[in-house]
Amino acid sequence: MTTTTVDHDAVHAIAQEVFAAMVDGDLGLLLPWDGDLPELPDAVVAWVDLHGEWSGRAVLVTAHETAEDLARALLALESGSVVSRPDLEDAFGEIANVVGGNLKSLLPHAGTLGLPQVGSEVPPLAGAVRVQHLPLSWRGRLLVVDVWVTLGETGTTSGGNR
Repeated sequence: MTTTTVDHDAVHAIAQEVFAAMVDGDLGLLLPWDGDLPELPDAVVAWVDLHGEWSGRAVLVTAHETAEDLARALLALESGSVVSRPDLEDAFGEIANVVGGNLKSLLPHAGTLGLPQVGSEVPPLAGAVRVQHLPLSWRGRLLVVDVWVTLGETGTTSGGNR
């Protein structure tokens, strides 16, 4: 059975570095969330599956408006610009992809990375347990990073794999 896990601080550092490199240019803008977690009735979820000896999923969740602002920042669009659904999916999916790729680099056996997926909810991952849950604040808005690990003999995952 898979026993390797990822450290909370390492996941937070990866998220900070990804946001600094891709979105903000500043390492200090993605902070731990302070207080109760708000409901996200209009959530956008991006995930990427990791396959190999250590298999799992990296998941990012935020409000639709926040995902649009992330897309604007990543695509260098002006504030208030309309963000198409394909642009939102490409941008938010790419952030999840880079977070997942960096998580993969922490593992003793790298394995492979699936394609990023974006939707309103993440599909179930057979045999998976959440090993990290990081509610973060990006510009005062909630962004959650979760890491799931599949527990099983085969080390395979299902869903979101294309």
